[in-house]
Amino acid sequence: MQRTLLLAAPSARHPFRRSVVTGQVERARVRDESDVRLFALSFAAFFVCFYTFIF
Repeated sequence: MQRTLLLAAPSARHPFRRSVVTGQVERARVRDESDVRLFALSFAAFFVCFYTFIF
């Protein structure tokens, strides 16, 4: 079965990299940004709670 692949870089010669479609890479970046936002929100919430309990 032949599939048409959209490669992010033509030099991607590893079989796994050839099987990854560019759209999947874009979704992974969005997921990474949401992870950073969640971490920042959690850190800020913990800091506010901790600061409130001290003072």
